[in-house]
Amino acid sequence: MSVAVSVLRRHVFLTAAAAILLPLGPAFAQQGAVPEISPAEARAQLEAGRITLIDVRTPEEGRETGVASGAVPINLYNPDGPAGFVKEVVARVGAERDAPVAFICRSGRRSAHAQRLLAAQGYTNVYSVREGMSGSSAGPGWIRIGLPVEACRTC
Repeated sequence: MSVAVSVLRRHVFLTAAAAILLPLGPAFAQQGAVPEISPAEARAQLEAGRITLIDVRTPEEGRETGVASGAVPINLYNPDGPAGFVKEVVARVGAERDAPVAFICRSGRRSAHAQRLLAAQGYTNVYSVREGMSGSSAGPGWIRIGLPVEACRTC
């Protein structure tokens, strides 16, 4: 077989593969996407009584900075692992799978993990607060934009 035929076959194969796989790209990209809201959006929803805000940071972090006013502290690092964390969250928000819930942490990473854990249980209205309490590359965070903070009573 000549080099030209080999190159042509490879080109045809790659073109066919691209035609099949390219439409799937957005679906696969969305799989890992975590629904997010800003700290200001979370605060507005909380004030309106339309969302439960859960602070997933450690008790030490809650004592250090306080928690977002109205947030419920539930440590992501539960002694019973992820199942224990989910059990505590469900006990707080109830069994309604469309209950609106937002998770907040220091910078947005743990809250994204918490969002995935609850979504995996079939909850459909669950968000991560981007930026978190202390800020990240996504923005300044809850504390720096001046949203209300209170002492953690259960930390």
